[in-house]
Amino acid sequence: MTATVTGTRERLLRAARQLIDEGGYGATSVLAIAERAGVASGTLYRHFASKEDLFVELFRDVCDHEDRAIAAALNGLGQAPPATDVVEQIVGTFAQRALRNRRLAWALLAEPVDPRVDAERLAYRARSTERIEAVLQRGIDAGEIPEQNVSLTAAAVVGACGEVLVGPLSPLGDGRPGAEEVVTSLRAFVRRAVGVCQPSERGGRR
Repeated sequence: MTATVTGTRERLLRAARQLIDEGGYGATSVLAIAERAGVASGTLYRHFASKEDLFVELFRDVCDHEDRAIAAALNGLGQAPPATDVVEQIVGTFAQRALRNRRLAWALLAEPVDPRVDAERLAYRARSTERIEAVLQRGIDAGEIPEQNVSLTAAAVVGACGEVLVGPLSPLGDGRPGAEEVVTSLRAFVRRAVGVCQPSERGGRR
């Protein structure tokens, strides 16, 4: 792929992201994307088979960016942090970043989208759940948290995070509760949901 082709493709993706950030998926037409990218409408179809294909790639790019941001936040916890701290940081970082860019986050999390984009949304949610499952299992093995069904707990944590963010992110909402309250409450919920072993409970789980 030549530099010119790559550059045009990146401009189209950047234009689509800007438009979604401004008005959501519904307001992001092929014509609007092309105009924002400074190309003819037909050019988009030389790089993407359809508008849906463009949105799928954009969704993947944004999710990859979020994963890198979460990984960077986890690095700040130091060596071998407790499982509860890890899960709390994953959820807190995701929520905090979503609330900084509400319109884009709403589009990615909750806005009605084409089936293929929705499938990507579900796949990302499944990956997030699996990541938390693995952390919880390490915590159980280390005696940090009680025995539990890690699949159900992880799914509950991911689901709760998404549900809590729907109201504050919605374009129809009033912006309440504020971002700080939302993130603080989610972090506290994670610790309660995951559970932290009391001293008498530690030590026998391997």
